[in-house]
Amino acid sequence: MVVFEKKCKNTILKPNDPQYLHRILIKEILIDHLPEISRSQLSLRNGQDKPEIWVAYKGIVYDVGRSKLWKNGKHYEHWAGQDLTAEMANAPHQDWVFDKFDPIGKLI
Repeated sequence: MVVFEKKCKNTILKPNDPQYLHRILIKEILIDHLPEISRSQLSLRNGQDKPEIWVAYKGIVYDVGRSKLWKNGKHYEHWAGQDLTAEMANAPHQDWVFDKFDPIGKLI
């Protein structure tokens, strides 16, 4: 798992927070060094089968388990353990929401 400063790790940052840009730059550098995660590995991290809650977006797997919006692996009509790239087109927010979460792997 990618580890950021403790202050960042336990806080969901917003684009206007001072540490936001720093966190995004670190994330961009670390993405190249992330492990590969298969779709079957991702599907097991759905908040039901294992304690982890993961989703994928644009080829990157994110740990969304610390978000209270993803409790039990569900966020409105979206389910964890899957690639949400296609579903984001209909979401009421933009893809910057993934900047709040730690990237933990590359989807293969």
